[in-house]
Amino acid sequence: MLGRPPMLSYASYALDHWRRIDRKNPIDLGNIALLQNFLGGQDEEWFVLIHVAIEAAAAPALAAIAAAQQVAANEEPKRVADQLAVIVKAVEAMNQILLRMPERCDPYIYFNRVRPHIHGWANQPSLPSGIVYEDVESYRGQPQKFRGETDAQSSIIPALDAALGVTHAEDMLRSYLIEMRDYMPPGHRAFIAVLESGPSLREFVSRHGATQPTLRKVYNAALDQLCRFRSTHLEYARSYIVKQSRGDARNPNAIGTGGTPFVPYLTKHRNETKSYRIV
Repeated sequence: MLGRPPMLSYASYALDHWRRIDRKNPIDLGNIALLQNFLGGQDEEWFVLIHVAIEAAAAPALAAIAAAQQVAANEEPKRVADQLAVIVKAVEAMNQILLRMPERCDPYIYFNRVRPHIHGWANQPSLPSGIVYEDVESYRGQPQKFRGETDAQSSIIPALDAALGVTHAEDMLRSYLIEMRDYMPPGHRAFIAVLESGPSLREFVSRHGATQPTLRKVYNAALDQLCRFRSTHLEYARSYIVKQSRGDARNPNAIGTGGTPFVPYLTKHRNETKSYRIV
């Protein structure tokens, strides 16, 4: 009914999993709370609410992307630069929120109390055959291997990649990122597809950058903020997962909740983003 696999995905765990404490005030840390917890405690609450706050902070960037493509189609460099500046400011706000993760979410508590509940059953050592969904006719009694909840199911970073022209080389990583769109709300998938088919902001900046240095500068600033976000994410992956205990088959520290070798993937994300700066 929701247009995505019957699985606890990012949309269920973060996008639709919060409430405002005071409806008159913004969607911001300190004014949002979760609807439900697995075990409870501030670490679990904070981990998810950081993501909710980041999604809210990203809203101006998503609106600016669509606006930037429209004015690029009209060959208006100054207005494209203005929209890119909005994107820079929004991603900078996202970065500031992400840096607050350690305030109330301890790596040890996250690994042992939060993470075990959000694994899937694709490449999951404790469930090598997947899970049978009984009485679901379309599955015909066959085990299903769905991915667990992961940040890769958020539409923010794919939308920013699409806007800035960041593409990933054809490999298992790229295939995985495309697969993660199946776990997004259908409207989010469609939005990313529209951005990818729209005017290329990177190509626009490349054409006008020589005569419009501000345009090139603000484009690179947006890339730098995106790269910073990915670098912080990689740092957290190491401290919150890799540096914890070796785990076990149910909670391995070499495989992400989405069932991938996440450190090589996140490193590749960051390095590819860096390579798209226009000099």
